[in-house]
Amino acid sequence: MAATETQLMLSVGLIEKDVNGDTLWVWCYPSVSSDLRQVLLSKCCLTQDSRDFHTFVFGQFCRTWFYISTVEVQEPTALNKVTHFSIVVTAKDFNPEKYAALSRILCRMYIKHGSPVKMMEAYVTVLTKGICQSDENGSFLIKDYDIRKAFLAGSVKDVVSQFGLETIILYTALMLKKRIVVHHPRIEALLEFTRVLPTLTWHRKDWSILHPYVHLTDTELEDLKKCPGYVAGFVDPEVSNRSDLFDVYVNLPDSVITVSQSAKGMFKEKAVCF
Repeated sequence: MAATETQLMLSVGLIEKDVNGDTLWVWCYPSVSSDLRQVLLSKCCLTQDSRDFHTFVFGQFCRTWFYISTVEVQEPTALNKVTHFSIVVTAKDFNPEKYAALSRILCRMYIKHGSPVKMMEAYVTVLTKGICQSDENGSFLIKDYDIRKAFLAGSVKDVVSQFGLETIILYTALMLKKRIVVHHPRIEALLEFTRVLPTLTWHRKDWSILHPYVHLTDTELEDLKKCPGYVAGFVDPEVSNRSDLFDVYVNLPDSVITVSQSAKGMFKEKAVCF
């Protein structure tokens, strides 16, 4: 077990929604910054006005990856005053499948015991030994989740099937380290599509450019604009009017790719190179 694999994990947190409809950040180990905590709360479906329920979402903020698993509490459990809760894991690496698997085990533990103590024990065991085993809650072995599998989990074939020759625009934008913004109202579709795009420049193996779940808030946009090139996903249709955020805009539901006026010249100049 390589020590560096476990050192990628940064924290685990808990968000609860109680019987009164209040949603609160109730626990974290060891800690997260106040800015990151506010972003994580905004990404959790329990704090959003819509009734959409998202079992798993992920994203990146300030070079920290976050993975949020949300569960509806079914009676009877030790959580008699909680209707839903979310487990939030932060880490240095992009590996949704790994952290989804870990979160499922942590969720089962919390439902059974009604206390974050057992979750913290499991988290620390993974952090120190790279493994968490339980007959009742399942087992997790960190070395089972090769990062290359996470990189290849999406389907480039589906992207090409949807956009045809216009996929070249996406490839060129990635090669030139331009800003790609993708919109889809369904977060699941957004995450599935955006995670594939860095694969088009596989030789770089750089998923740090991926920001799959961004809101149009000052805090998040300020962080995004620090990146010279990126793939950013938005569920808010208003992003189509924010030409300051993109060189290439992808309307995913309509399968339309638009190059911004300011970037067209650069694309023409470089087209001959690709």
